[in-house]
Amino acid sequence: MKQQGLSHWFPTVAFIVVLTLCSMVAAPAWSQSSSADRQQGTPAGVGMQVASVGATLLYFPCKAVYALGGGIVGGFAYLLSGGSEQTAKSIWVPSMYGTYFISPEHLTGERPVRFVGVAADTDGGTPASMDQSGSQPVQ
Repeated sequence: MKQQGLSHWFPTVAFIVVLTLCSMVAAPAWSQSSSADRQQGTPAGVGMQVASVGATLLYFPCKAVYALGGGIVGGFAYLLSGGSEQTAKSIWVPSMYGTYFISPEHLTGERPVRFVGVAADTDGGTPASMDQSGSQPVQ
């Protein structure tokens, strides 16, 4: 029997990781209503929704790879710094927080797109709470 290397399983594992990220981040966003809901059913509203799906299809893979890479690098930084959580968070917060999905509000400029996450200033650099689109509120 011939053994297959890890390269055979990589596309499957990568697909499962991306699908898991999508399902974890998308569920809270779907449950929230927004100003785009008022335009739902109109040609302009449908066009903005289609445009946001297209933009998300281009944007999400880049953000997911950035977040996954930041998680891995932050983990190594934690280990190599002797368990310094602050060192790891300085990598995790910018890479893992921010916008994951582009909504019609992002396209109209009502909400900023944050590829790099922002830490809250009030409690020592821990991440601020995320709004329904997966982006952090402007401080």
